Amino acid sequence: MTSPSAALMAGLAGPLGDLGVDVEDVDVQKAGRRHVVRIVVDRDGGVDLDLVAAVSHRASELLDVPPLADVLPGPFVLEVTSPGVDRPLTEPRHWRRALTRLVHVALTDGRTVEGRIVDVPSDREVVVATASGDVTVALADVQRAQVQVEFNRKDDTDESDANDDTDADDTDADGSDDEGQG
Repeated sequence: MTSPSAALMAGLAGPLGDLGVDVEDVDVQKAGRRHVVRIVVDRDGGVDLDLVAAVSHRASELLDVPPLADVLPGPFVLEVTSPGVDRPLTEPRHWRRALTRLVHVALTDGRTVEGRIVDVPSDREVVVATASGDVTVALADVQRAQVQVEFNRKDDTDESDANDDTDADDTDADGSDDEGQG
């Protein structure tokens, strides 16, 4: 017998995929006389509130009519969210979406790799920049991988913007001001 979560995942993945999202998880929990249906969606570039609203509207329509209404009879509360930072990286798309993020990777041979994802050249491997150099990790060798929370992360653009004062002066290399010449 298929669980309600699995049945809803199968029924929602295609129609919600048409909205441009991947359905990462569907969780159904009983809460009194109601069910709480939590749908986790993601996409390249992230999920904004307008997309969450569109997904919520479409999912609600689907859950109100058969065949999905038969899986979840009675009242329900619908929650649509994006994955949290604690979500394990289990699919190639998760690694691609975490590009430039700091990760902790436990390998099947007992070793660990900590560093920043710098490349995802294929669906089979990723490159992680560590303190001792770049390490290519085969996804088949990953036991568990998770993005690390960085509270004070500096983007690469922050330093270059702080050191770039060329916009403050509109003069040419020869010191003349081109404004007003015509």
